[in-house]
Amino acid sequence: MTMAAIFGLEGKMPSEQERAFFKEADPWGFIVFDRNLGEPDEIRALTSELRALMGRDVPILIDQEGGRVQRLRSPHFREWMPPLDFMQHLPEGMRVEAMRKRYRYIAHELYEVGIDVNCAPMLDLARDDTHVFLRNRCYGTDPKGVAEIGKAVSEGLLAGGVLPVAKHIPGHGRGLVDSHHELPVVEAGLTDLMNTDFAPFTGLIETGMAMTAHVVYDAFDRDNCATMSADVITHIRDRLGFVGLLMTDDLSMKALTGSFAERTERAIAAGCDMILHCNGDMAEMEGVASAAPALAGPALNRAQGALAQRQAPDEVDIAELGAELDELEREAGHA
Repeated sequence: MTMAAIFGLEGKMPSEQERAFFKEADPWGFIVFDRNLGEPDEIRALTSELRALMGRDVPILIDQEGGRVQRLRSPHFREWMPPLDFMQHLPEGMRVEAMRKRYRYIAHELYEVGIDVNCAPMLDLARDDTHVFLRNRCYGTDPKGVAEIGKAVSEGLLAGGVLPVAKHIPGHGRGLVDSHHELPVVEAGLTDLMNTDFAPFTGLIETGMAMTAHVVYDAFDRDNCATMSADVITHIRDRLGFVGLLMTDDLSMKALTGSFAERTERAIAAGCDMILHCNGDMAEMEGVASAAPALAGPALNRAQGALAQRQAPDEVDIAELGAELDELEREAGHA
């Protein structure tokens, strides 16, 4: 049975060891990074090979936010301003439609090489003290505005045949350290959080997938980050109203402790549906595989519901869309 896990791999094609492991483990999907990506034809060959290996149309994920977190780059793909820089230099009335167009174009580039899930929109609320690893990846400082832009990002991706993943639920913007290396602790009270950081994630009914935050929220659980906290995940489901597939952020981040089997067990026990492991380390993936469950029950239903949103791209004049984006970037002061 399909495992409730998404794995990375080491190179531009799976090795024989990876092929044997993936065939046995049967992960739900894969995620690709710079190390896996070359010429467009090479990327298409990789995505086709992964699907042929698994014998099904497995979802293939990427982080293609544009700006600093951008896996597909020039000369074969468009370069992008960081989202917050782009937003802050556009008139407020243009921002939602600009981001819809931006992510429709990104979806086109992804779909053309066989990538059908993008880890966006970023619904984290930017603050003056948001850690630099995150801040310019955000869309703004106003919860309502960020929610509207996030919806447009999701719509742009879906229109291009790519599934969105909202992140980092329930909100990473107050994190003062980089969760790739240290575990952020947020001491704000629940009312404050609900009115600010959590607000953009409220009622994500149209988004089939979301990614957790490796952040400790004292208002809920002083001992566990959101990814591994049943109290936080209950809040995500019951108060924020998220009904889709809930996947962890990368379990190989250094902010987390314990063996990979332990990390996996804790995340699943807390209520996550899907484990994400990104770095392609075989020993770590084997640890995840030893503890990750088969995808079944409500988690399976949510995974099927997410994949049911996949559709063929709508018609778009990509050259015209590119020209419109050129003009928007000039408007934002980026010649």
